[in-house]
Amino acid sequence: MYLEHFGLTEAPFKITPHTEFFFSGASRGETLEALLYSITSGEGIVKVTGEVGSGKTMLCRVLMERLPTTVETIYLAVPSLSRDEMLATIAGDLDLETQGISTTKLIRSLQERLIEIHAEGRQVVALIDEAHAMPLETLEEIRLLSNLETSHSKLMQIVLFGQPELDQHLSLQNMRQLRERITHSFNLLPLPAHDIKDYVNFRLRAAGYKGPELFGPESLKLIAEASEGLTRRINIFCDKTLLAAFAAGTHTITPDLVRSAIADTQIVVQHNTTSKRAAFLAGGVALIVGLGLGFVAGRLSARSPAAMSAAAVTAPTAAPSPAPTATTSDQGAVSTSAAAPASSAPEWLRVRADADAARIAQVPRSRYSIQLMTADEREHAAIEAYLRNVNRELNADRVMLYFSGTPENPKVSVLYGNYNDRAEASAELAGLPTRLTQFRPYARSFQAIRDDFRPKSP
Repeated sequence: MYLEHFGLTEAPFKITPHTEFFFSGASRGETLEALLYSITSGEGIVKVTGEVGSGKTMLCRVLMERLPTTVETIYLAVPSLSRDEMLATIAGDLDLETQGISTTKLIRSLQERLIEIHAEGRQVVALIDEAHAMPLETLEEIRLLSNLETSHSKLMQIVLFGQPELDQHLSLQNMRQLRERITHSFNLLPLPAHDIKDYVNFRLRAAGYKGPELFGPESLKLIAEASEGLTRRINIFCDKTLLAAFAAGTHTITPDLVRSAIADTQIVVQHNTTSKRAAFLAGGVALIVGLGLGFVAGRLSARSPAAMSAAAVTAPTAAPSPAPTATTSDQGAVSTSAAAPASSAPEWLRVRADADAARIAQVPRSRYSIQLMTADEREHAAIEAYLRNVNRELNADRVMLYFSGTPENPKVSVLYGNYNDRAEASAELAGLPTRLTQFRPYARSFQAIRDDFRPKSP
């Protein structure tokens, strides 16, 4: 919308990971080089951790492009796979038959195929995104895969990309064998304040901007403080600032425009003296960005940036109606009380989650749903707004939510639909409205969903 206004050839602050916008500053380039060396040197298991929105997926995508042609890459972007599903996915990517084959035979076939690839002078690396969301049983299988080796080298390299929760999982006593097999660990830190200027200007130049610097020191300071150095947040704030400037008919980025853009999101900064981690509702941001763009398209000439911000941020007051309570069947039902948290969630959210947990419990474990997003439970106002948006875009009767995460880090996950198998769910996923796909929804088995229910606090 604002591309011509600023002389841009494409949007500079997309939140999707386009590799031509990879910023090599703030140790990103050094981390990439270290990953390339670790993989090509056959270093076994490598771990990359970073906060939500720190650029892990971008780093993973660039790594895939930069690996030599002798390295065959397997990319796993669905972390909720069960152990057998993960093995089948890896085997399928290596052109092995997986239907009707036992796990033991599948592992044997996988090892034979890896030996063939090794004999051809090639390597195989599995890049596992969102590894913190893996069931522990699947995570343990990573260790077993790393045992596949010749007398001189590993047959498969593995790189785990995950949030800090991955380190928590690996610290468990029953994960110590896997933990000891990790040869290199990298922590993708937020951008330091002094690097944000270079990051913003790099993105603008990569998108074709040729004019003077748009963001001055005060504007950049506001963005640095509100984003806490997380690149996804920087992108959102800069994008909305440019949109507000376009709406105001100006080429000058002022601090007031930046403040308006920051106010026009639902990112809550929670300063913490030990880790400065923040509660970030991805789904809520997707909603606000979508609503903001639609609003500006219809009202640009009539509204100021401040008024636009106030209208976009206003949260609805009525709670969505909970789904009818369903009784469990003999298909392997689970107790809905296991999904109930000891938290400050409002009553409507607890009632809705309990009712939907009962719906989930009666679905056969072999069926699939689409996980639209996972959010911080404490952002319940934004969750409510997100659900309203989903209910407008999709069939509200097919929307379900449940409590996930841990009592210390409570989450709410939103599902859509009930499908016979992964293929049917994937076909439906491909037809979702664009604004509901910005945060990578994916097909997920009901077995994995039930395993993801938050355990009841003692």
